[in-house]
Amino acid sequence: MPRRLLVTSALPYANGHIHIGHLVEYIQTDIWVRFQKLFGNDCRYMCADDTHGTAIMIRARQEGRSEEEVIADMQAAHEQDFAGFGIEFDNYGSTHSEENRALCHEIWAAIRKANLVKEESVEQLFDPQAGTFLADRFVRGTCPKCKSPDQPGDNCSVCGQHYTPIELIDPVSTLTGAKPEVRSALHLFIELEKLHGFLAEWTQSGDHLQPEIANYLQGHFLGDPLRDWDISRPAPYFGFEIPDSPGNYWYVWFDAPIGYIASTWQWCKRNGQKLDDWWKSPDCEVHHFIGKDITYFHTLFWPGMLKTAGFSLPAKVHIHGFLTVDGEKMSKSKGTFVRARTYLNHLDPSYLRYFYATKLSSRVDDLDMAIDEFIAKVNTDLVNKVVNLASRTAKFVEKTGLSAKYPDDGGLFVAAAAAGDEIAAAYEECDFNKAMRLIVALADRANPFVEENKPWELRKDPANAERLQNVCTIALNLFRQLAIYLAPVLPKLAQQTGELLNDPITSWKQAATPLVGTPVAKFTHMLQRVEEKDLLAMIEESKEEAAAATPAAPAAAVDKWNDSGDALAAEPLAPECTIDDFAKVDLRVARIISAEEVPDARKLLKLQLSLGGGVTKQVFAGIKAFYEPEQLVGRLVVCVANLAPRTMKFGVSEGMIAAAGGGTEAYLLTPDSGAKPGHRLH
Repeated sequence: MPRRLLVTSALPYANGHIHIGHLVEYIQTDIWVRFQKLFGNDCRYMCADDTHGTAIMIRARQEGRSEEEVIADMQAAHEQDFAGFGIEFDNYGSTHSEENRALCHEIWAAIRKANLVKEESVEQLFDPQAGTFLADRFVRGTCPKCKSPDQPGDNCSVCGQHYTPIELIDPVSTLTGAKPEVRSALHLFIELEKLHGFLAEWTQSGDHLQPEIANYLQGHFLGDPLRDWDISRPAPYFGFEIPDSPGNYWYVWFDAPIGYIASTWQWCKRNGQKLDDWWKSPDCEVHHFIGKDITYFHTLFWPGMLKTAGFSLPAKVHIHGFLTVDGEKMSKSKGTFVRARTYLNHLDPSYLRYFYATKLSSRVDDLDMAIDEFIAKVNTDLVNKVVNLASRTAKFVEKTGLSAKYPDDGGLFVAAAAAGDEIAAAYEECDFNKAMRLIVALADRANPFVEENKPWELRKDPANAERLQNVCTIALNLFRQLAIYLAPVLPKLAQQTGELLNDPITSWKQAATPLVGTPVAKFTHMLQRVEEKDLLAMIEESKEEAAAATPAAPAAAVDKWNDSGDALAAEPLAPECTIDDFAKVDLRVARIISAEEVPDARKLLKLQLSLGGGVTKQVFAGIKAFYEPEQLVGRLVVCVANLAPRTMKFGVSEGMIAAAGGGTEAYLLTPDSGAKPGHRLH
């Protein structure tokens, strides 16, 4: 009977773009989900953007936008990046949704009813320049235990000590560089120690967690009384206000995991399903995929919340390690901190999906991405061994199609079909490394068959037509088995295989039955070889992005002209705008092809501007006092070309020309030599 599975990945924070380190988790989860669906299980993948917290509030303030605008833009970028890597969610929501707000209220009421909440006044660091209390991530200072400098606000990266920001020595706000003040505010806490017995039993029994994680929790947390969990933040804060504590907001880590349920609820509403069937039913397994850095949130706080509020506990929390590149942390200066979009500018996403699959196991080990190994695995395994089976045979049966009966292949197909159970078990256990090794071993047995039978030689003699068809039928069926087994990792290859052989890949069981008597489409390239130059170009672009994002130190320039500040003082700078605001204004080089005075207009000249190619615009410019019409004809100017037309009593003005000064002076801007009508200013 099919299993019902509800699967989640950690919610990406809406204050930054997706990078290849993040993608370890989303690709891992997507592979597991695609396997379950291919295997016939009713599996749903839910995710959302994590949108609340101080970081979003500060960013919105800096950009002069609302928090809602900031998170909407970032969610669109996240969804586009995920789609680029073939990561398919059944629903992708937001923690800033009404469903999430309602669920936060429901779960909070249950926690209150269970008498797990206490209130305490807390001393917290406050940035007087930013006007906000500082979350852990916005404070750095010296570790109170080992005295290592420049450590984050929650735990030391050198000795591993956990502490609060207020315990840091010489703390500094990362928002403004200011020395924070200690201020007191009321906070709400969940008394996690009251759930100690339940959490100890749940984490230390069954297979909810990997053994190393269960041991870690026992050694670092459960051996002592559990600390109260601070789940509120005082205003100003972007999030949901706590209904029974005005002026206080749920801390982002309270409402973020509830976003899993809220995203499911959105999907249920859209598909006529009941939320309780997915989150309060023993017939549904809940699986979380997370990174090891957020282990205790998902293995202590979250199960405690779910248990108290009557929701299903996770059947399993799958925890993975971090990504390193050539044995080191991802580095912006070295170009190995690669954004998802930057990768897609240069490389096929199938490469990364396969490479990660070869590295992921059921353990919490870090993954290393060595450039040479990346190239070798993709080119050797996928191009030379898997796709090679189709590229060397499909073209020979375009006219005949596959044989009507499956030929004798010496047991190759039967052996590969029998391997399906072991490969499936490896996928189920998240041991993708093992699954890939088993699949490549099948490819290693299939390729010698093609080499020995040489279809490119058989095709030269018409007498070998039947044998040629049989050889290609065997090779293409062995290739199809590989494509089915690889479908969770390489969905695009599975789609291409279905199109080639006129039989879409929809079920794991298809690998057990050979395909015969069907037409074969014209073969098209499925995977190109990885070129080192493309990887190097990606790294170089990442370096450039990092350099552009890093403010350069101001040069000690000497102003030998000593220009007056009168003009700036007379007309001060306008309010700050974003690059997006600037991009809305289309400034173009234009040539004045006619100029004439406007009767009854004291200030205006009527200009006809050419943007080249026969495109003209009529503009009324208030420069009559400064220029004679005949002086202007033939001159290049800068015009605002996308300004909405304005109807005046003299006619319609279709733009503006740019001039410096104002009032008693006006100076038209003249482009440098080489500029042409139609050139856009950037």
